[in-house]
Amino acid sequence: MPAEPIRAQRLSLESVTKVYGGRGRARSGGKRAVDQVSFAIEPGTSLGLIGQSGSGKTTLARMITAIDRPTSGAILLGDTRVDQLGRRDLRRYRRDVQFVFQDPYAALNPASRIGYILGRPLANYLNVPVGQVGGQVRELLAKVGLTPPEQFEQKLPHQLSGGQRQRVVIARALASRPRLIVADEPVSMLDVSLRAGILTLLRELRESDGISLLYITHDLLSARAVADELVVLQDGRVVERGPARQVLQHPGHEYTRRLIEALPQSVTRRS
Repeated sequence: MPAEPIRAQRLSLESVTKVYGGRGRARSGGKRAVDQVSFAIEPGTSLGLIGQSGSGKTTLARMITAIDRPTSGAILLGDTRVDQLGRRDLRRYRRDVQFVFQDPYAALNPASRIGYILGRPLANYLNVPVGQVGGQVRELLAKVGLTPPEQFEQKLPHQLSGGQRQRVVIARALASRPRLIVADEPVSMLDVSLRAGILTLLRELRESDGISLLYITHDLLSARAVADELVVLQDGRVVERGPARQVLQHPGHEYTRRLIEALPQSVTRRS
């Protein structure tokens, strides 16, 4: 696949709020899933978004990937207001911001072969000629550690292990040469023995390709492996943020301290 410089830009959230239900423009009486959240992901860096179930993590992911729009506040990629994009511009944005889903078993069409699954974004987003798609599919498979790639491109998803499927999901996200990958609990459905390999892959891809990473999880242990910075959410609000090492060693909020206390002592000593 020809090398292409990453079109690095800062992703920033400014006082983003999401309210479900309610009345009027202010959604009076609705459920406030995300409340005045602000943070930024600098080009080529990784940010861990931490919180328990119901804290607003996936709601934020859906807004960042333009599946949902915020009730108020702004999401920007560079100077572009993501939350105000029209249909035509959304297509370009979704090339630049790719989602890695939690469940690798549900994320892939069971009737499509791996080569076809990876070939669609190459054709749709990059207009790769038909004669070149196969070679670029094999390069993607090799990049995510599925080698020799010829053994994988003709397989169906059910013929792969969970870890292999998640590598295919990551390869599909890489196919459009994105600026940012949003990974929502990407190892929570995998056996413990497979998780380290996926986390290492995400870290190596960020370092080698310069792609920014938003890593969403309830698990501080896995976030520690990939994130430069941490943002901790509780009930839709940011309660703590800072460099990963600082947050782990000197947590400033009781909620963060409780999350860290749940980790094995050997992990916290190495942080």
